[in-house]
Amino acid sequence: MKKIFKFILNTIPRPILIRLSIVVRPIIAFLLRGNKFTDPIDGKSFSMFLPYGYGTQRNNVLSPSTLSLERHRLLWLYLQNETNFFTSKEKLDVLHFAPEQEFYKRFKKQKNINYTTTDLLSPLADVKADICNLPFEDNQYDIIFCNHVLEHIPDDTKAMQELYRVLKPGGMGIFQIPQDLSRATTFSDDSITDPKERAKIFGQYDHVRVYGRDYFDKLRTIGFQVKEVDYTQKLSNDLVEKYCLAKGEIIPVCFK
Repeated sequence: MKKIFKFILNTIPRPILIRLSIVVRPIIAFLLRGNKFTDPIDGKSFSMFLPYGYGTQRNNVLSPSTLSLERHRLLWLYLQNETNFFTSKEKLDVLHFAPEQEFYKRFKKQKNINYTTTDLLSPLADVKADICNLPFEDNQYDIIFCNHVLEHIPDDTKAMQELYRVLKPGGMGIFQIPQDLSRATTFSDDSITDPKERAKIFGQYDHVRVYGRDYFDKLRTIGFQVKEVDYTQKLSNDLVEKYCLAKGEIIPVCFK
């Protein structure tokens, strides 16, 4: 199964994968129903989660029902338990880059947010836009989600500056990235062009860097106030295992 999923991820373009998954997801969820692992996003339980990874495959990480990964479930729990994202009585203007399927329909239905999605390629995007040259006003959004996007962007400094520009003063941005916390500094090498080699070194064929611990300080140089939130520390080991989370993963919560 791991080899099949790896082949699919590395050969089928992401927009097509998104459309195909809408059809296949209910079938897989039915076949894997059980009570060992639970997806906190929809509350459904399964005998196992699916493997996932463009390079090295990880076991029990992809939820059969929502297609969420560890980072998505962790973010959901953080938003639910530590913020007013779901409960704010005032309407929040929310901008979501490369919207994830597991969030898209749920956020669209929320009465307390004005929800805008953006991306260059995603079929779920309301606005087709370049993150380095956004068509939005200064100080326009209360909340910005830009998760696992910056590692694809050659000029991530410009992208971060645009995120800062369109975020309202006092607003919150969550900018998750694949991060190697054992690295002090971010690594990139434009001379590596072979897709297989890129997947091996950067974790995915279309990534341009591996972020290190200096990622948070780079956001600070742009102007953000950054909280490095290890939310798994607030959860019991039993819940971390039940929800299939990555112990020690950091959520970069940024404020303007």
